[in-house]
Amino acid sequence: MSERIQKALASAGIASRRAIEKMIEEGRIVVNGRPAQIGQKITPKDHVRVDGKSVELSSKPEATKVLLYRKRVGEMVTRDDPEGRRTVFRKLPELEGARWIAVGRLDINTSGLLLLTTDGELARRLMHPSFEISREYAVRVLGEIDDALIETLRRGVTLEDGPAKFQSIDPISHGPEGEEDPGVAAANRWFHVVVREGRNRLVRRMFESQGLQVSRLIRVGYGPIKLGRGIKTGGYRDATSAEVKALLQAVRMTMPHNPGKPKRSNRGSP
Repeated sequence: MSERIQKALASAGIASRRAIEKMIEEGRIVVNGRPAQIGQKITPKDHVRVDGKSVELSSKPEATKVLLYRKRVGEMVTRDDPEGRRTVFRKLPELEGARWIAVGRLDINTSGLLLLTTDGELARRLMHPSFEISREYAVRVLGEIDDALIETLRRGVTLEDGPAKFQSIDPISHGPEGEEDPGVAAANRWFHVVVREGRNRLVRRMFESQGLQVSRLIRVGYGPIKLGRGIKTGGYRDATSAEVKALLQAVRMTMPHNPGKPKRSNRGSP
């Protein structure tokens, strides 16, 4: 059974469809000894190489794998950093015939929940604005905040790349477990906020537009997945079958087959 090369390689976990198209344009993908073409159809019998490495295409649908990673401040969401900084990919479990794809990014100063998956199409849909997948954050803000300002952020503000708003913004008494800093000034307040898009530094820029400073930003939820307890900073765990199913349903996909029982978590270090 043939599939368009973008879909086949995305399903194999090589990258998102858009990233694969760029790789094809750059001549990094070869099919049966010839440069790949965008939209060409391939089968598991074809010999595909990406950046010189052979890619095995399965005729059977692969189980969708998802990791819940608890990113620490200072880590980069990239495979290679020119400055040699730590990346979230450095200690993920190795895969055979697939690779981990980060669902969106968290900047170097943001911590918390990062989803990674082997399914390029799932990653693409979870990030695409049309699906309006919620992103939840715990935010520690420095500055004076009254009810009128909260209502302004809820109704929407204008940023340099267009309007933006919080779906919800609510004061909370403290940050997530294990994320608090001792001796924080009383001028800092914690909020739980929800947005439905993934623009770069969106939460920080919204507060900054009102003259406020974000002193801590932690993602605590992405769609139906919550950070919860049990994963220490810099650690990860496999998503449960129910969690994978919930993610697929959120973007109108179906589960190829039972991904099996989750493995034990790599709890990382505090």
